[in-house]
Amino acid sequence: MKKIEAIINPSRLDDVKTELTSIGIFGMTALEAKGFGRQKGHTETYRGSEYVVDFRPKVKVEITVPDALVAKTIAAIVKVAKTGKIGDGKIFVIPVEAAIRIRTEESGEAAL
Repeated sequence: MKKIEAIINPSRLDDVKTELTSIGIFGMTALEAKGFGRQKGHTETYRGSEYVVDFRPKVKVEITVPDALVAKTIAAIVKVAKTGKIGDGKIFVIPVEAAIRIRTEESGEAAL
């Protein structure tokens, strides 16, 4: 099993959810996040004072999938989250040792 963490633009979240559902992935966690990288920040003016906004709003999507679905999941996220511009985000793939569904105590891939 692998945990896929994708940092994406908030405007792409619904499209990512729809695409993941279409390939048979029905569970994910989405967290509001802020970050910075090559996209850099921008300058804003508030009440006559200029200040730099370094952190950009992002969404962190977390999905745990069987090894067989990793490539398909990554392709689905890239397909809808990619605009070709700086700030599209990143995807990280992390090994998962165990998964347990609390309600039924199922473990392993059955818990997904």
